[in-house]
Amino acid sequence: MNIAVKVNAAEATEDAAATPMEKLNPARVDRFYNDTIWPVFERLRHEDPVHFTPESEYGPYWSVTKWNDIMAVDTDHVAFSSAEGIGLANLEAIKEQEKIMGQRRRGNAGFITMDEPDHSVARKAVSPTLAPSNLHAMSPQVRERAGQILDSLPIGKEFDWVDLVSKELTAMTLATLFDFPFEQRRKLPWWSDMIMNMPGHGPVESWEQKGAAMMECFGAFQELWNQRVNADPGNDLISMLAHNPATRDMPMETYQGNVVLLIVGGNDTTRNTISGSVFALNKNPDQYAKLRANPDLILPMISETIRWQTPLAHMSRVATRDVELGGKTIKKGERVVMWYISGNRDETMIDNPNAFIIDRERPRQHMSFGFGIHRCVGNRVAEMQLTIIWEEILKRFPEIKVVGDPVLNWSAFVHGYESLPVIIPYRN
Repeated sequence: MNIAVKVNAAEATEDAAATPMEKLNPARVDRFYNDTIWPVFERLRHEDPVHFTPESEYGPYWSVTKWNDIMAVDTDHVAFSSAEGIGLANLEAIKEQEKIMGQRRRGNAGFITMDEPDHSVARKAVSPTLAPSNLHAMSPQVRERAGQILDSLPIGKEFDWVDLVSKELTAMTLATLFDFPFEQRRKLPWWSDMIMNMPGHGPVESWEQKGAAMMECFGAFQELWNQRVNADPGNDLISMLAHNPATRDMPMETYQGNVVLLIVGGNDTTRNTISGSVFALNKNPDQYAKLRANPDLILPMISETIRWQTPLAHMSRVATRDVELGGKTIKKGERVVMWYISGNRDETMIDNPNAFIIDRERPRQHMSFGFGIHRCVGNRVAEMQLTIIWEEILKRFPEIKVVGDPVLNWSAFVHGYESLPVIIPYRN
């Protein structure tokens, strides 16, 4: 169960202003859980946009919080390497995970942690499954399943939108992309939650349970690999990896890393944007009215939600040499965190960035998919699912009404929702 002291916006602003700059740790998880991160990033953008935190639960790290600086890091894969991980790893979590699973089992986190030339070779192996032509062929099935999800929802009764819609749609789509047993699809978001959470948060009760869940996940995907590598090539992600000359002989730890990447990447971004769109439209009823009046705004509304929500708050890199950025010297070997969630609120790049406006002139102007060689490989899958679910929602329901506060993730990486209570009113 998530436990944190709730603070209000005024207290959060005061705390952010009062903390000495050298002690400011923007990755403090309770701020994300309480949705009080915004004053911290506003202060950093204005006072210290390339900021060093010398001590934290993640070790020392740099924070880059403005659009142009984030872009400079994200597009320079020579000076900034992904090979040592792309997130802020909690040092306690690393120790505990190594105890349970061993150093070898931590392994490689897949092609997202590879530098060139290995990265592009491995990425290309899965790209055909995620290509527009394949997604176009998949979309009728996604639409049918989205309709089934929505038609099964209770009317006039409170339910959790995250559980019954966001998780279910992403589970269905992931099962299709992996050609995973459809009746076991809910294991996919559950494994994602087990991988991304620490004990006491989400479904994770202990390190032992977390380790067992990861072993179960790896075992299931090892079985799928064995089936696909000995069968004719298919169009699913596992078959693509098993039959591509560049990836069929990869170490098992690298395969497991790719599985984790594809499960988490395919789950969290889409799932939290589906939930975030419902929440944002409820907070901004004028925008919800615009959408109902003009369904052509669905795609720009989705892009605005992806910016406003920022489902993955950051990515990180490690400097391969001394680098000057924003008047600071980042030394070789130091970790640099690109706060996409802050860049998406950069006032110098986006007008009125804290507002949720679904008919912006340039709705796709956001950082949430990243830039450069590591730009999100599944961004088209996410947009396809989100477009379809909202087209089907608007056909069926005059309104989805949020009836209580959401519970947010306990994470400085995945920025999303554990639960979101809603009611679909009876039609008048």
